[in-house]
Amino acid sequence: MFDSKRFLSTVTRKPGVYQMFDADNHILYVGKAKNLRNRLASYFRSSGLTTKTMALVQKIGSIEVTVTRSETEALVLEQSLIKSQRPPYNVMLKDDKGYPYIFLSSSDTFPRIALHRGAKRKKGRYFGPFPNASSVRDSLNFLQKTFRIRSCEDSVFRNRSRPCLQYQIDRCTAPCVDFISPDEYRQDVRHAEMFLTGKSDNIIRELADQMDESSRALEFEKAARLRDQISALRRLQADQVAEGDTGDVDVLGVATEGGSCCVHVLFIRQGRILGSRSYFPSERLGLSQPELLSAFVPQFYLGGPREIPREILASEAMEDLAPLQQALSAQAGRDVVVTHRLRGRRATWVEMAQQAAQQNLSSRTAAQQKLFSRFETLQEVLGLEQLPERLECFDISHSSGEATVASCVVFDTGGPVKSDYRTFNIESIQAGDDYAAMGQALKRRYTRLSGGEGKFPNILLIDGGKGQVTQAVDTLNGLGVVGVQIIGVAKGTTRKAGFETLHVVSTSKELVLAADSPALHLIQQVRDEAHRFAITGHRARRDKKRRESPLEGIAGVGPARRRALLRHFGGLQEIKRAAVTEIESVEGISRKLAQDIYSALHQE
Repeated sequence: MFDSKRFLSTVTRKPGVYQMFDADNHILYVGKAKNLRNRLASYFRSSGLTTKTMALVQKIGSIEVTVTRSETEALVLEQSLIKSQRPPYNVMLKDDKGYPYIFLSSSDTFPRIALHRGAKRKKGRYFGPFPNASSVRDSLNFLQKTFRIRSCEDSVFRNRSRPCLQYQIDRCTAPCVDFISPDEYRQDVRHAEMFLTGKSDNIIRELADQMDESSRALEFEKAARLRDQISALRRLQADQVAEGDTGDVDVLGVATEGGSCCVHVLFIRQGRILGSRSYFPSERLGLSQPELLSAFVPQFYLGGPREIPREILASEAMEDLAPLQQALSAQAGRDVVVTHRLRGRRATWVEMAQQAAQQNLSSRTAAQQKLFSRFETLQEVLGLEQLPERLECFDISHSSGEATVASCVVFDTGGPVKSDYRTFNIESIQAGDDYAAMGQALKRRYTRLSGGEGKFPNILLIDGGKGQVTQAVDTLNGLGVVGVQIIGVAKGTTRKAGFETLHVVSTSKELVLAADSPALHLIQQVRDEAHRFAITGHRARRDKKRRESPLEGIAGVGPARRRALLRHFGGLQEIKRAAVTEIESVEGISRKLAQDIYSALHQE
């Protein structure tokens, strides 16, 4: 048992970070303190602790402390340790992809506008970040309708001989076939840049002046188009809540309910609300709303690529505000203000964020309760002694045997567990043999689970009839897997939802549930998700394969030799027409390699 008195007698009163471990030396919790002894002593007082904190303290086997020079340094170190060790009792955010941006190229005569994620290597301007891809698509949709800037890939743009559909529906001016001059196109690009930097009022004034000039010059079609652009901008302005042209703010609202929590963030850049997003961090200590925000903000902003705004507005007063602002300012390279004392429009923003957090948390809780009741109904239908807390479902997707992919999706009582999803590229089977594909996927998956890679499910759903189920039973028996309930989900004769037949292996029975059965709805939800995930994986593999050059699969033909061949012949078709002697004449290509290339390109 952990001797807290002896431990506390040795702890310094300096600022630093502490790490709590259980008896097996597994991390439990990471925290920081201005005074390490006082903070750690608060965990071992005789009264005043919450039930969840007492549960944490009872598990403590050891505590390690790291002394820092300041509380700010302790805050930064704490967030680094939380993200690297992922302690179960800390407030944890799920791993998130980089935020999307709008990219506007600068090296082209006719610049391209598009959604962008990842490293900013291309020459051009990046606008954002946006909270999610749908916000980017909404903005791109508006920009294409209003300013008609091209969004096509450069490879498509350079090889067009006539306008594409985007021109036909009035979303592009067809610069690919010179339907617009570079000067006119640059004007549209400049207006798009002004819009993305929050200068809509300036654009409207410019467009109004140009509309008047066009009217006086009797260019009524041009004037009408300018009028439509002004109307679109004014409608958008009416929907925006903004603070002039310099607003660069994140607004945070928090809500808690029944052990769950939600933080809703409004993203405002250059005076425009780019969008919003709700986060549902996991926390096991029953924190108050101010404590929850104090844990959320540093983890959300520190130690990652996420942009830090000039100002963060919060619905609650956060603890240790001074070191938090110092750490945020140090990472951003400029002053960052965090405040909760607000009036006027800013108070309205916070109220909006808080209401959204409460509403989204209530909706999520209701959805989870509904899902849990479906699991309970499934338990009842199958006559199980315990609630099935984890389901897996497999599906196969291919196009006439091409690029076969198997999917595995996982659900628990909280919904999809997407971190445990897997796809399997199926190889070395006869094209279109779904039984062999299913067997290969199951063998690979359950070999890994048997090796301790993940958790076994309570129920394994197979999208298919008796043949697929038999394949699953043989595969799991061959691996010695026991305790997994196998159920086949076969479509009815009409192949419509609600008429599925369930093949239950453990009872050797077939079940046909009522169309309104919650258990059937759960199975349909999991089955449909497996189907969607399989199709997505198959399409990605198929498209990648079709984009590959036949030259890439030839041994000895690397990037340099591919470039030399394509430069010499001008394209793949010309290489296919060439004789061995012609291929051999390319620098770096031997006689034997030329014969290999010729044979590979002329296989029947």
